[in-house]
Amino acid sequence: MQVTPPLALVVIARDEAGCIQRLLRSVAPFVDAMHVLDTGSRDETPVLAAACGASVTHLDWPGDFSVARNVALQRAAAQWHLVLDADEWLIRGGESLLALRAQAPAFVGAVQFHEHLAADASPASTSWMSRVFPGDLRYTGRVHEQVPHSLPLRRLDVAIGHDGYLPERLAAKRGRNRALLTQSVVEQPGDAYLWYQLGKDCGVYDEHAEAEAAFARAATLASTAGSCASWWPDLVVRRLFALKRLRRHAQGMDLADAQRRRCAEVPDFFFAVGDLLLDLAAEQPQHAGVLLPMIEDAWRRCLQLGERPDLPETVPGRGSWLAAHNLALVLEGTGRASEAATLRQAHPAP
Repeated sequence: MQVTPPLALVVIARDEAGCIQRLLRSVAPFVDAMHVLDTGSRDETPVLAAACGASVTHLDWPGDFSVARNVALQRAAAQWHLVLDADEWLIRGGESLLALRAQAPAFVGAVQFHEHLAADASPASTSWMSRVFPGDLRYTGRVHEQVPHSLPLRRLDVAIGHDGYLPERLAAKRGRNRALLTQSVVEQPGDAYLWYQLGKDCGVYDEHAEAEAAFARAATLASTAGSCASWWPDLVVRRLFALKRLRRHAQGMDLADAQRRRCAEVPDFFFAVGDLLLDLAAEQPQHAGVLLPMIEDAWRRCLQLGERPDLPETVPGRGSWLAAHNLALVLEGTGRASEAATLRQAHPAP
């Protein structure tokens, strides 16, 4: 008779020989089983996963992430499932995972993600994601798949690292998600979240015109639906960046004015506003006298708000040392070197 493990790590992977063992070794001491579903590796991923103690099964890539994840979940068949990808790893929180064994699977667990954009560098952003699920829950969605549920959401003291956006990894994955996202928005053109994810994918590859078009569509759909989505501030921040890169500063300023109240507690928003205005001041130096106080106000607002790691996709430093660094440059450029030095001392870089 098959024994149901209390907690299993569940992974889908393909050609991840460079990182699969990092993930498995980091998690192995804190779970009862590890299951890796290989979707067509041409490298040593299955062999390396098995060497770490994972059970490995195979599935031809179905062109749908939720299908693959659900097959993996079905085969793992645990009371609790910890769902991670091969380019992720456990930083801390193993004790919180161990504690799940004594808890009824009656909630969904969110863990904190630390996004690394450069090797051996501090995290570039943090966010909370639902990745611990009772055994009977399943995914929906072809790409950027989600688990629909009505259970309580509980934040766990678990930190996960992710470096899937390193340049070499991005190059290898270029186009993979885009094709799935494009197909998904054709099938579900009214889904604001899919348009937001399509915009993010375009922005990652510096395709800013395409990103802005997708973000604008997402914003229209979300506004029409009266959405209060948790990802809304991130959409606004990313859209401000795209508009800056497209040199559409006036449109960016209109967007910032329209969203100021809704994003009033988001330091990343005010950081992006200051960045947009600084770019405009560089392009139109004749207006610097008007723009510089606005830039200064934006970055001072960041410091007033402070760090907000509880918000999705927040970037560490935008509520502290990054904003202070930018503000200090403005102060130095306007003859306030002493004030700039005090500011740097109060908000040192990590």
